[in-house]
Amino acid sequence: MTNNDALRSIAYLLQISDSKVVEVVALGGGNTTLEDILAYMKREEDPEHVPCPHKVMAHFLNGLVIFKRGRLEGAPDAPVEVPVTNNLILKKLRVAFELTDDGIATILAKAGLSVSKSERSAFFRRPDHRNYRECGDQVLRNVIRGLTR
Repeated sequence: MTNNDALRSIAYLLQISDSKVVEVVALGGGNTTLEDILAYMKREEDPEHVPCPHKVMAHFLNGLVIFKRGRLEGAPDAPVEVPVTNNLILKKLRVAFELTDDGIATILAKAGLSVSKSERSAFFRRPDHRNYRECGDQVLRNVIRGLTR
């Protein structure tokens, strides 16, 4: 899933305006403009479409956690992890929406996807772990879609 698709989908899920997306990026320690966000939100077919950089997406995801759960007093800012992968997006969504493994399983089951417990836990492992598994676009899309219901 491209950063633009994920950004659009998450903003739609939260029902937030483009200016609020700028604020969420700022919460995550990033700096972007409304004009940039408007360009990132455009569809790929649009001539004004601009690919969303990994750094902006990483700041948005860090800001999303703060936006949904609040800032922890005295805690350092979360590191900016680039490149942004589907696995990282899934991890940040899990934290932001306080999803449990059972919650993710329920969301995927409603979408008609059968993902075992070991497969789900493999999405959250470090990439150098022997049981790591890449999260596919279909899984991520269905989790985001399931959160809107």
